[in-house]
Amino acid sequence: MKSSLILSIAVMFVLPMLIVLVPIFAGQYYGILRKKRGVNMEPGSVGTVVGTTLALLAFMLAFTFQIVTNRYDTRKQLLLDEVTNIRTTYLRAGLLSEPFNSGTKELLTEYVDLRIQLAEDSSKLRSALARSHAILDQLWDYAEELAAQDRSSEVYALYTQSLNDIYDNFNQRITMTFEYRIPKIVLWVLIIITFFSMLSLGYHFGISGKGSYRINILLSVIFAVVMFLILALDRPEKGFSKLSQKPVYSLQKQLEAWEEDQ
Repeated sequence: MKSSLILSIAVMFVLPMLIVLVPIFAGQYYGILRKKRGVNMEPGSVGTVVGTTLALLAFMLAFTFQIVTNRYDTRKQLLLDEVTNIRTTYLRAGLLSEPFNSGTKELLTEYVDLRIQLAEDSSKLRSALARSHAILDQLWDYAEELAAQDRSSEVYALYTQSLNDIYDNFNQRITMTFEYRIPKIVLWVLIIITFFSMLSLGYHFGISGKGSYRINILLSVIFAVVMFLILALDRPEKGFSKLSQKPVYSLQKQLEAWEEDQ
Protein backbone atom coordinates (compact mmCIF):
# COMPACT_ATOMS: atom_id res chain seq x y z
CA MET A 1 0.00 0.00 0.00
CA LYS A 2 2.79 2.41 0.94
CA SER A 3 4.76 1.55 -2.19
CA SER A 4 1.78 2.29 -4.44
CA LEU A 5 1.24 5.57 -2.60
CA ILE A 6 4.88 6.57 -3.12
CA LEU A 7 4.61 5.63 -6.81
CA SER A 8 1.47 7.75 -7.17
CA ILE A 9 3.21 10.73 -5.59
CA ALA A 10 6.20 10.26 -7.90
CA VAL A 11 4.04 10.15 -11.01
CA MET A 12 1.77 13.02 -9.98
CA PHE A 13 4.57 15.34 -8.85
CA VAL A 14 7.86 14.40 -10.47
CA LEU A 15 6.47 13.95 -14.00
CA PRO A 16 4.90 17.46 -14.17
CA MET A 17 8.13 18.85 -12.74
CA LEU A 18 10.14 17.24 -15.53
CA ILE A 19 7.66 18.49 -18.15
CA VAL A 20 8.66 22.01 -17.09
CA LEU A 21 12.31 21.53 -16.21
CA VAL A 22 13.47 19.69 -19.33
CA PRO A 23 12.12 22.17 -21.94
CA ILE A 24 13.33 25.17 -19.92
CA PHE A 25 16.89 23.83 -19.84
CA ALA A 26 16.69 22.78 -23.49
CA GLY A 27 15.42 26.20 -24.58
CA GLN A 28 17.97 28.00 -22.45
CA TYR A 29 20.81 25.94 -23.85
CA TYR A 30 19.62 26.60 -27.41
CA GLY A 31 19.30 30.33 -26.69
CA ILE A 32 22.81 30.53 -25.24
CA LEU A 33 24.16 28.59 -28.23
CA ARG A 34 22.55 30.95 -30.75
CA LYS A 35 23.81 33.95 -28.80
CA LYS A 36 27.37 32.61 -28.90
CA ARG A 37 27.07 32.15 -32.66
CA GLY A 38 26.22 35.81 -33.00
CA VAL A 39 22.61 35.38 -34.09
CA ASN A 40 20.87 38.69 -33.40
CA MET A 41 17.52 38.05 -31.72
CA GLU A 42 15.74 40.84 -29.86
CA PRO A 43 14.73 39.64 -26.35
CA GLY A 44 11.74 41.99 -26.51
CA SER A 45 10.12 40.23 -29.46
CA VAL A 46 10.73 36.82 -27.90
CA GLY A 47 9.34 38.12 -24.61
CA THR A 48 6.07 39.00 -26.32
CA VAL A 49 5.71 35.42 -27.55
CA VAL A 50 6.62 34.07 -24.11
CA GLY A 51 4.03 36.29 -22.44
CA THR A 52 1.33 35.07 -24.83
CA THR A 53 2.13 31.39 -24.31
CA LEU A 54 2.31 31.78 -20.53
CA ALA A 55 -1.07 33.53 -20.53
CA LEU A 56 -2.53 30.64 -22.52
CA LEU A 57 -0.94 28.17 -20.10
CA ALA A 58 -2.47 30.03 -17.16
CA PHE A 59 -5.87 29.84 -18.85
CA MET A 60 -5.55 26.08 -19.39
CA LEU A 61 -4.49 25.52 -15.79
CA ALA A 62 -7.46 27.55 -14.54
CA PHE A 63 -9.81 25.68 -16.90
CA THR A 64 -8.52 22.27 -15.77
CA PHE A 65 -8.60 23.27 -12.12
CA GLN A 66 -12.22 24.35 -12.45
CA ILE A 67 -13.15 20.93 -13.86
CA VAL A 68 -11.77 19.07 -10.85
CA THR A 69 -13.07 21.55 -8.26
CA ASN A 70 -16.57 21.32 -9.73
CA ARG A 71 -16.40 17.55 -9.44
CA TYR A 72 -15.12 17.86 -5.87
CA ASP A 73 -18.07 20.08 -4.97
CA THR A 74 -20.44 17.60 -6.61
CA ARG A 75 -18.96 14.72 -4.60
CA LYS A 76 -19.38 16.73 -1.42
CA GLN A 77 -23.02 17.50 -2.22
CA LEU A 78 -23.70 13.84 -3.04
CA LEU A 79 -22.25 12.85 0.34
CA LEU A 80 -24.57 15.25 2.15
CA ASP A 81 -27.54 14.08 0.09
CA GLU A 82 -26.77 10.44 0.85
CA VAL A 83 -26.54 11.10 4.58
CA THR A 84 -29.91 12.87 4.44
CA ASN A 85 -31.52 10.05 2.46
CA ILE A 86 -30.18 7.36 4.79
CA ARG A 87 -31.56 9.24 7.79
CA THR A 88 -34.93 9.69 6.06
CA THR A 89 -35.15 6.02 5.11
CA TYR A 90 -34.26 4.96 8.65
CA LEU A 91 -37.05 7.11 10.07
CA ARG A 92 -39.59 5.93 7.49
CA ALA A 93 -38.68 2.33 8.28
CA GLY A 94 -40.31 2.93 11.66
CA LEU A 95 -43.66 3.07 9.86
CA LEU A 96 -43.21 -0.44 8.49
CA SER A 97 -44.34 -3.70 10.02
CA GLU A 98 -41.93 -6.40 11.11
CA PRO A 99 -39.60 -7.82 9.92
CA PHE A 100 -39.16 -4.90 7.50
CA ASN A 101 -38.88 -2.35 10.31
CA SER A 102 -35.96 -3.83 12.24
CA GLY A 103 -34.42 -5.39 9.13
CA THR A 104 -34.17 -2.06 7.33
CA LYS A 105 -32.72 -0.31 10.36
CA GLU A 106 -30.09 -3.01 10.88
CA LEU A 107 -29.05 -2.95 7.24
CA LEU A 108 -28.82 0.84 7.14
CA THR A 109 -26.75 0.87 10.32
CA GLU A 110 -24.36 -1.67 8.77
CA TYR A 111 -24.29 0.39 5.57
CA VAL A 112 -23.16 3.47 7.50
CA ASP A 113 -20.60 1.42 9.45
CA LEU A 114 -19.14 0.23 6.15
CA ARG A 115 -18.75 3.82 5.03
CA ILE A 116 -16.86 4.63 8.23
CA GLN A 117 -14.59 1.60 7.86
CA LEU A 118 -13.82 2.50 4.27
CA ALA A 119 -12.98 6.08 5.24
CA GLU A 120 -10.51 4.77 7.82
CA ASP A 121 -9.02 2.01 5.67
CA SER A 122 -9.25 2.36 1.87
CA SER A 123 -7.72 -1.11 1.37
CA LYS A 124 -11.19 -2.56 2.14
CA LEU A 125 -12.70 -0.88 -0.90
CA ARG A 126 -13.69 -4.00 -2.85
CA SER A 127 -15.24 -5.83 0.07
CA ALA A 128 -17.05 -2.69 1.22
CA LEU A 129 -18.50 -2.06 -2.24
CA ALA A 130 -19.58 -5.69 -2.58
CA ARG A 131 -21.29 -5.65 0.81
CA SER A 132 -22.89 -2.27 0.09
CA HIS A 133 -24.39 -3.69 -3.11
CA ALA A 134 -25.70 -6.67 -1.16
CA ILE A 135 -27.29 -4.42 1.48
CA LEU A 136 -29.01 -2.27 -1.13
CA ASP A 137 -30.27 -5.37 -2.93
CA GLN A 138 -31.68 -6.72 0.33
CA LEU A 139 -33.43 -3.42 1.02
CA TRP A 140 -34.94 -3.47 -2.44
CA ASP A 141 -36.15 -7.02 -1.80
CA TYR A 142 -38.02 -5.58 1.19
CA ALA A 143 -39.60 -3.00 -1.11
CA GLU A 144 -40.75 -5.72 -3.50
CA GLU A 145 -42.24 -7.76 -0.65
CA LEU A 146 -44.08 -4.68 0.60
CA ALA A 147 -45.37 -4.03 -2.91
CA ALA A 148 -46.75 -7.56 -3.05
CA GLN A 149 -48.65 -6.90 0.18
CA ASP A 150 -50.08 -3.46 -0.66
CA ARG A 151 -48.67 -1.43 -3.54
CA SER A 152 -51.15 1.41 -2.94
CA SER A 153 -49.93 2.02 0.61
CA GLU A 154 -48.64 5.53 1.26
CA VAL A 155 -46.04 4.13 3.64
CA TYR A 156 -44.76 1.87 0.86
CA ALA A 157 -44.50 4.85 -1.52
CA LEU A 158 -42.53 6.91 1.01
CA TYR A 159 -40.22 4.02 1.85
CA THR A 160 -39.59 3.12 -1.80
CA GLN A 161 -38.89 6.72 -2.76
CA SER A 162 -36.29 7.27 -0.06
CA LEU A 163 -34.72 3.89 -0.80
CA ASN A 164 -34.50 4.78 -4.48
CA ASP A 165 -32.76 8.03 -3.53
CA ILE A 166 -30.10 6.04 -1.64
CA TYR A 167 -29.59 3.85 -4.69
CA ASP A 168 -29.17 6.93 -6.88
CA ASN A 169 -26.70 8.51 -4.45
CA PHE A 170 -24.64 5.34 -4.29
CA ASN A 171 -24.38 4.96 -8.06
CA GLN A 172 -23.65 8.65 -8.59
CA ARG A 173 -20.90 8.69 -5.99
CA ILE A 174 -19.25 5.58 -7.44
CA THR A 175 -19.36 7.10 -10.92
CA MET A 176 -18.10 10.50 -9.78
CA THR A 177 -15.26 9.00 -7.72
CA PHE A 178 -13.95 6.17 -9.89
CA GLU A 179 -15.09 6.80 -13.46
CA TYR A 180 -15.17 10.53 -14.21
CA ARG A 181 -11.76 11.95 -15.05
CA ILE A 182 -10.30 15.02 -16.74
CA PRO A 183 -10.76 14.40 -20.49
CA LYS A 184 -7.54 13.05 -22.00
CA ILE A 185 -7.63 15.65 -24.75
CA VAL A 186 -7.55 18.39 -22.09
CA LEU A 187 -4.52 16.83 -20.40
CA TRP A 188 -2.68 16.43 -23.71
CA VAL A 189 -3.38 20.03 -24.71
CA LEU A 190 -2.17 21.17 -21.28
CA ILE A 191 1.03 19.13 -21.63
CA ILE A 192 1.74 20.44 -25.15
CA ILE A 193 1.12 24.07 -24.17
CA THR A 194 3.28 23.63 -21.06
CA PHE A 195 6.13 22.11 -23.05
CA PHE A 196 6.29 24.83 -25.68
CA SER A 197 5.67 27.63 -23.16
CA MET A 198 8.61 26.49 -21.06
CA LEU A 199 10.72 25.92 -24.17
CA SER A 200 10.14 29.50 -25.30
CA LEU A 201 10.71 30.79 -21.76
CA GLY A 202 14.02 28.93 -21.55
CA TYR A 203 15.02 30.30 -24.95
CA HIS A 204 14.25 33.82 -23.73
CA PHE A 205 16.39 33.19 -20.65
CA GLY A 206 19.21 32.01 -22.91
CA ILE A 207 19.33 35.00 -25.26
CA SER A 208 18.75 37.56 -22.51
CA GLY A 209 21.09 36.01 -19.98
CA LYS A 210 18.54 36.47 -17.18
CA GLY A 211 17.85 32.82 -16.40
CA SER A 212 19.39 30.73 -13.64
CA TYR A 213 19.19 27.16 -12.42
CA ARG A 214 17.44 28.27 -9.24
CA ILE A 215 14.71 30.09 -11.16
CA ASN A 216 14.23 27.09 -13.44
CA ILE A 217 13.89 24.69 -10.53
CA LEU A 218 11.56 27.09 -8.69
CA LEU A 219 9.26 27.34 -11.72
CA SER A 220 9.20 23.58 -12.15
CA VAL A 221 8.37 23.00 -8.48
CA ILE A 222 5.56 25.57 -8.53
CA PHE A 223 4.04 24.02 -11.65
CA ALA A 224 4.43 20.52 -10.18
CA VAL A 225 2.59 21.56 -7.01
CA VAL A 226 -0.32 22.98 -9.02
CA MET A 227 -0.51 19.88 -11.24
CA PHE A 228 -0.28 17.60 -8.21
CA LEU A 229 -3.28 19.38 -6.71
CA ILE A 230 -5.23 19.02 -9.97
CA LEU A 231 -4.40 15.32 -10.33
CA ALA A 232 -5.10 14.65 -6.64
CA LEU A 233 -8.57 16.18 -6.95
CA ASP A 234 -9.10 14.23 -10.17
CA ARG A 235 -8.25 10.90 -8.50
CA PRO A 236 -9.86 10.83 -5.05
CA GLU A 237 -9.36 7.06 -4.77
CA LYS A 238 -5.63 7.74 -4.27
CA GLY A 239 -6.48 9.23 -0.89
CA PHE A 240 -5.05 12.72 -1.45
CA SER A 241 -8.41 14.49 -1.71
CA LYS A 242 -10.71 12.62 0.62
CA LEU A 243 -13.91 14.31 1.61
CA SER A 244 -14.53 15.05 5.25
CA GLN A 245 -16.62 12.21 6.66
CA LYS A 246 -17.95 14.20 9.62
CA PRO A 247 -21.56 14.02 8.35
CA VAL A 248 -21.28 10.22 8.20
CA TYR A 249 -19.79 10.05 11.70
CA SER A 250 -22.62 12.25 12.98
CA LEU A 251 -25.16 10.01 11.28
CA GLN A 252 -23.60 6.92 12.84
CA LYS A 253 -23.87 8.43 16.33
CA GLN A 254 -27.46 9.46 15.64
CA LEU A 255 -28.45 5.98 14.53
CA GLU A 256 -26.79 4.49 17.61
CA ALA A 257 -28.72 6.90 19.85
CA TRP A 258 -32.02 5.99 18.15
CA GLU A 259 -31.31 2.28 18.60
CA GLU A 260 -30.65 2.80 22.31
CA ASP A 261 -33.96 4.66 22.70
CA GLN A 262 -35.95 1.81 21.20
